[in-house]
Amino acid sequence: MLLVLAIIATTCTGLLVGVELAVAVFLNPILRGLPFTASLAGRAQGGRMLGRVMPFWYVGSTILLAALTALTWGSSSAVAALLAASLLLISVVLSVAVLVPLNNQGVTWTAESHPENWQELQQRWDRLHIVRVALIVAAFALVVVATALL
Repeated sequence: MLLVLAIIATTCTGLLVGVELAVAVFLNPILRGLPFTASLAGRAQGGRMLGRVMPFWYVGSTILLAALTALTWGSSSAVAALLAASLLLISVVLSVAVLVPLNNQGVTWTAESHPENWQELQQRWDRLHIVRVALIVAAFALVVVATALL
């Protein structure tokens, strides 16, 4: 049972990292290279689509890591699992406090209707997203360690 939970937590967190890393490293640079209207439309559509899925994915992964922490408490895996859960929780707080509000603005932008500082706001989101990716990559590495120590 514990091994199954660890594998599910590792898989779920790893897939989350893969999606978020792809957004940071591939998708956003591609969208920045497109003409203005296509770039805004692509980011708005991506923000809407991922904005519906990612909250469940982040919360689900955090719950899985919290469960792994609780079930391994007192073992050599517990510290790594606790650190992984903590980092993921920090990324959730960062998302809710800063990234989601920025995303909610961006999903409404069109070529005809956008703020003058749209590029600055997108760059801010991109920088904060890199911080979030670093947090979840570290969390993923720690959940792998926790699983390996079982």
